[in-house]
Amino acid sequence: MAVHSDWGDWLPQAIADSDPDGVAVWYLGCNGFVLRDGEGTTIFIDPYLGTGDPPRTIRMIPVPFDPTDVEHADAILATHEHVDHVHGPSQAPILEGTDATFYGPDDAVAVAREEEAWPETYDVAEDRLVPVAEGDAVEIGAFTVHVEPATDPDASHPVTYVIDHPAGTMFHGGDSKPDPEFADIGSRYDIDLGVLAVGTVGMMPDRETRVPAVTKWYNDETQCVSAARDLQLDRLLPSHWDMWKRLTADPTALHDHVRGLEHPQRLEIVEIGDRTDI
Repeated sequence: MAVHSDWGDWLPQAIADSDPDGVAVWYLGCNGFVLRDGEGTTIFIDPYLGTGDPPRTIRMIPVPFDPTDVEHADAILATHEHVDHVHGPSQAPILEGTDATFYGPDDAVAVAREEEAWPETYDVAEDRLVPVAEGDAVEIGAFTVHVEPATDPDASHPVTYVIDHPAGTMFHGGDSKPDPEFADIGSRYDIDLGVLAVGTVGMMPDRETRVPAVTKWYNDETQCVSAARDLQLDRLLPSHWDMWKRLTADPTALHDHVRGLEHPQRLEIVEIGDRTDI
């Protein structure tokens, strides 16, 4: 299934043409991000360019780019095995067109290697699909990616990432709810920018029967703020709130929840295609 974007190639070109003083971060919608530093090292996290599985999951935002338009990438990080985090049509063409390596927990790599068979379907060598586990650290240019625990009952083996750079530190929580280890993570790292998934409760059709059921996949406001407080985030960036019909949320509602707390110090709301910096 080929990816089509109405946005053309302006976003990957803007990323490629950038020369950040520090680390630039672009939001791709859903839970996708791109990080790029002044040396040009470029890391994608959970980029998803699919449209879902209508009428069950229906994408509510544009597809921001065609993956074949990505000319440079050093790594793709996956937080867990779900389709909007590991997706061959979104990610394998980036690997084909660049020297990037795909990193993810074992079950995420199994989707790429076995279920979707990237090495057979795309020009992607199997040794470029690298499993990582909690406690691992991966050096990518000036970045050090630390693999940390996650709590996501809907995933089989989720992880979170703390991405260290001389310019600052970013936390990507995947779809994790508050985790008992988050307080320890917050004490070990000085996290400048933290990403946490936020959503609402909705009636989603079952994958097999299509019978609607009450569904809650992401943090509510209280869970999000609890996780941000434990992680001692300077800036909280809510994600995933824009993606699926019936589960979208209003991230500005978090303002009342974070007011007066020591952490997070600031709420940072971005839309698909926006850039922020560390």
